[in-house]
Amino acid sequence: MANENVNIEENGGERTDGSGLLRRLGLFDATMIVMGGIIGSGIFMNPYVVAQQVHSPFLILGAWVIGGSIALAGAFVYAELAERRPHTGGQYAYLRDAYHPSIAFIYGWSLLLVIQTGGMAAVAITFGRYFIELTHINVSDWLIAAIALALLTIVNCLGVRTGSTVQNVLMTLKIAAIVMLVTLGFALANPSGAKTATVLDRPVSLDLLTAMGAALVPVMFAYGGWQTSCFVAGELRDPQRDLPRGLLIGVLGVILLYLSVNFVCVYVLGVEGLMQTKTPVSEVMRIALGETGAKIIAVGIAISTLGFLSQGMLTAPRVYFAMADDGLFFRRVAWLHPKTLVPVTAIVLQGVWAMVIALSGKYEQILNYVVSVDFIFFGLTATCVFIFRRRDKSETKFKIPLHPFTTIFFIAGCFFVVANTIYKYPENSAIGLAIMVIGIPTFYLWKGKK
Repeated sequence: MANENVNIEENGGERTDGSGLLRRLGLFDATMIVMGGIIGSGIFMNPYVVAQQVHSPFLILGAWVIGGSIALAGAFVYAELAERRPHTGGQYAYLRDAYHPSIAFIYGWSLLLVIQTGGMAAVAITFGRYFIELTHINVSDWLIAAIALALLTIVNCLGVRTGSTVQNVLMTLKIAAIVMLVTLGFALANPSGAKTATVLDRPVSLDLLTAMGAALVPVMFAYGGWQTSCFVAGELRDPQRDLPRGLLIGVLGVILLYLSVNFVCVYVLGVEGLMQTKTPVSEVMRIALGETGAKIIAVGIAISTLGFLSQGMLTAPRVYFAMADDGLFFRRVAWLHPKTLVPVTAIVLQGVWAMVIALSGKYEQILNYVVSVDFIFFGLTATCVFIFRRRDKSETKFKIPLHPFTTIFFIAGCFFVVANTIYKYPENSAIGLAIMVIGIPTFYLWKGKK
């Protein structure tokens, strides 16, 4: 058993987590939330970005294997943390309990202003582009992005069950789109005539290391998101059982899907073809089924991006709710709607700010400053395991396999990605880091005001 029991209260026949949130979600919901938080637009767009950094099939697929290994190690870490601290807010609660409320506040501050809303804005812009390509309407992609964010904000204000149902449907359609892509790509498209015999595209050197590091930036952006499932721990019926299982099943499923997509892209397009197209999966489907195939996968990508936005709108507002519930944010953000019992103000706040970022930034710029800040907190959160194990003597049902080696591998992977992102994209990274640092005086000003 974990060291702390989950507080349970009854509410009209349904259990709550003690803060008023209803426990309505199960293992299937948790797994779909994990996968939905990872699979967005990245897997459909980023294979070409990876191929531009490393130029052999071995290195391209190797980057996705390394990224998947880091993600799986992260899932192990978060599975144990989820059992030890099955509380609303997930990562926020881990940092608060292991270190100090100031560290948790800076994370929540960065999540709202950079990490979550920035990622959602980037994906919403992608949705807008594909929607315009499919419908041929004469509007800006930022306008479609803002409308999509507004609609999903409204859906998630209707209740956690409504938001989760929409998320589950969209996630199922995502999986179907990826399976269709892989199946048709292998069955109907001829393999590329251009073969790359070399395993490495350059001698083993610092240049190869930095190139692989640059390739890992879009890979890790595509793999990121499993941690957001921990935000809704307070709304799972049995978080200590279902959240660790959902994390492991979900991440393993995503690794399988991602490797399949990249393998079919390299198989059909070859390395050169993959480097030269910004829409690799569309090109694969165009080769397999002509323009009809390209349109079909465009619909799949649009659904996938919408599903990612739906997941973000469902999960992350629980962090701002937990911050406000701790007295570290506007008290109004902790308000629950009397009928739906969801943090409406927190959901609206996130939706509005994501719209602002979508109007002001470009996809590539947003991606770089999101990754640099996000992986700082990934690595820092993983260190909480060492603190909780030393402080809490009670046993847990789930333990990280091969700890501490697995945990250290994940932490090292996170900070390698951070260092390489700052080295390669210093200006964009500086934006995210500056916003994060501003959170330090903001916490003390807030605390003093309180």
